Order: sequence, then structure tokens, then C-alpha cells
Amino acid sequence: MNTFVMHLQSGTQYERIDDAVSFVAADDSGSFGILAGHARLMTCLVTGLARFRTAAGAWRFLALPGAVLYFVDNELYVNTRRYLHDADYKRVSAAWRDELQVEEAKLRAVTESLNRLEDEMLKRLWTLQRETRGMV
Repeated sequence: MNTFVMHLQSGTQYERIDDAVSFVAADDSGSFGILAGHARLMTCLVTGLARFRTAAGAWRFLALPGAVLYFVDNELYVNTRRYLHDADYKRVSAAWRDELQVEEAKLRAVTESLNRLEDEMLKRLWTLQRETRGMV
């Protein structure tokens, strides 16, 4: 069975899978698959789930917030901010959903904080402008 090496890389994680048989993911053009010996390829994966199979025959699942994929010389590089990796589809999709909900809540909090900061800055500018006019 023909295999290729897969490198999963994020800011805090690295995994090397030496016996990958196939990889299935999606980019803006749709779903695609990679087998050993594939031509050189570079693309940007969309947010979601990807999967790969090892020589042992087991499918593994990856949850990605987008990634850059590069296949060259029978090695696949998947570079992303972070990823979740598990053999159980339900477990990885549930963990991904939970992580996205936490991230969305943090983003809402940052947005609210920025809105309050902007309001306070506008109030301060208005006050400074009034004080300047009163001095003239």
C-alpha cells in the first residue's frame, strides 16, 4: 500500500504521521482527496472537518479553523493556527463546536469592549473640544 508522510503543524502542536494513505478536505472549490504520489499542490482549506486514513485502515478526523495545505515530494504539510485531532467523529465535532462557541463569546466580549472604548474616546474628545472653545 502506497503511503505518504503527513505533518500537522500549529502554533503549539506538531504531529508526524508516517503512514497516511489518503487525506480528504475542502477548499473554496469544494472537496478533494490526496493519495500517495499526488502532484505538487498548495491550497487554503476552509474552516471545518478534514479526515485522513492510515495504513492501519482507521479514519482520523481533524477540526481546523482553516489551514494552508502543501503537498510535495510525497509529504503533506497542514499548517494552521490550531487543530483538534481524534479518531471519533462525534467527539471531535462536539469539541470543535464547544471551542467555537467559547471563541465566539470571547469575540463578542472584545467587540463590546472596543465599542465602550470608542464611546469613551468620543466623549473625551467632545469634552476637550468644549473646554478649548470655552478658553478662546
